[in-house]
Amino acid sequence: MNAETNAPPLIRTARLADLEALLALEQTSFSSDRISRRQYRHHLHSTAAIVMVAKQSDLLVGSALVLFRRGTRIARLYSLAIAGQARGRGIGRALLDAVAAKARARSCTRLRLEVRPDNAAAIGLYARAGLVRIGQRPDFYEDGSEAWIYELSLAGG
Repeated sequence: MNAETNAPPLIRTARLADLEALLALEQTSFSSDRISRRQYRHHLHSTAAIVMVAKQSDLLVGSALVLFRRGTRIARLYSLAIAGQARGRGIGRALLDAVAAKARARSCTRLRLEVRPDNAAAIGLYARAGLVRIGQRPDFYEDGSEAWIYELSLAGG
């Protein structure tokens, strides 16, 4: 590892120029329930979504997609992906913090997400970040797996 790899990631809003790197990260991060090119294009241009990216040494090493629905103050973290070689370096937490800040800026009071019960790394990240498990959704993922629902209060942050 070099000094650049240990530097904090640059977190910013994704641009259309990031599309190929986002798709590559999606491909290597998930075996199913992937976001398609068409979906990413839609989210990158939508006012009801924000795609954030993390870059280190000019490489896209993480992404987060948060969705906002009219009529509710609950933001939904739809996806969080970290490149394998970048895991364990605080990039997930940095993206989670950035997404929470964006949600607060839109007057959201809560951030919710679903996670596979067997994704121990993600569950650990969410617990350390203050998210609390509030429920579950049966048969949520393409393979029939249930999802655990986690929530973060955005009040006072």
